[in-house]
Amino acid sequence: MAAVSDMPRAYEAAFLRLVELHRIRPEQLEPVLQEEIGAWRERLDWDFRSSAALVHRFLDMHALNGYCLVAGDEAVGYAYYVGEERKGLIGDLYVMQHAASPQSEYMLLDAVLGTLAQTPMVHRVESQLMMLRATSPDWLPRSQYARAWLRQFMTIDVSEAPGMPIGRPRTQFSIEPWSERRQDEAAALIADSYRGHVDSDINDQYRSPAGARRFLSNIVQYPGCGSFFQPASFVAADAATHKLCGMSLASLVAPEVGHITQICVSQSHQRLGIGYELLRHSLVSLAASHCRSASLTVTSTNVEAIALYDHIGFRTMREFYAMVWEGF
Repeated sequence: MAAVSDMPRAYEAAFLRLVELHRIRPEQLEPVLQEEIGAWRERLDWDFRSSAALVHRFLDMHALNGYCLVAGDEAVGYAYYVGEERKGLIGDLYVMQHAASPQSEYMLLDAVLGTLAQTPMVHRVESQLMMLRATSPDWLPRSQYARAWLRQFMTIDVSEAPGMPIGRPRTQFSIEPWSERRQDEAAALIADSYRGHVDSDINDQYRSPAGARRFLSNIVQYPGCGSFFQPASFVAADAATHKLCGMSLASLVAPEVGHITQICVSQSHQRLGIGYELLRHSLVSLAASHCRSASLTVTSTNVEAIALYDHIGFRTMREFYAMVWEGF
């Protein structure tokens, strides 16, 4: 752990300390949240206001677990976490620009991990922190338990999506609008699609239909990946069996910006052109809904998916790490 003298110059004489979030008033954290809203808008073209409002509301209820980083009497950063069965999820971590350093981020992350490590039944912690400034996983606290995967945040101008050529898939299938009545089928599809896939190491909800159903509920009901946008969400069904064989789900992360929250194809139907057609449908629908751009995230080792996205016109805007700690 670095000494205070290694902190940014403005804080060389300050005593940085950690305070539990349930002791922090919403107005104390408001400057941090306002700067973070601006950072998400500038770096990712993402409207973070709904997520910030949730943080504000839970702070007001004294119901947000995590830590605030304080310099003197000023809140300069925070991190929060939630528990989910036998694992913890680090929902967010942000330090203001004038106080940001690997050391200040380390302080927050280490405090959260220390608390989760002492929580009964918690054996795993997951996080994907797109605003983290650290550019290498080598600095991670509790590194003996940690693994990290580089991921890419990719964007595309959707104005040309209506001109995308219709695919020529090598199997018969139909594309239908997303319907919640197919959530159980969709959950089974996710578990099948990600069996043995690197993303099931990053998110263990992908490993079972029950976990995938919780994942679907989260992206449909909560604003962490934007507001779910049904008009640009589709499923693919095998023409012979009528079973789901693929899906592309979308959200709105700003009034004119879409995000592909999930795209997957069953293992028996991969490399047949279904993923392209699903993604084309989502992008065309986002364009018809007056979106100017769309984004998605992908693990850097998923070279086949990246090749598809590159071919369509996506370009990498930011890289970040997905992190897992396991076996405390």
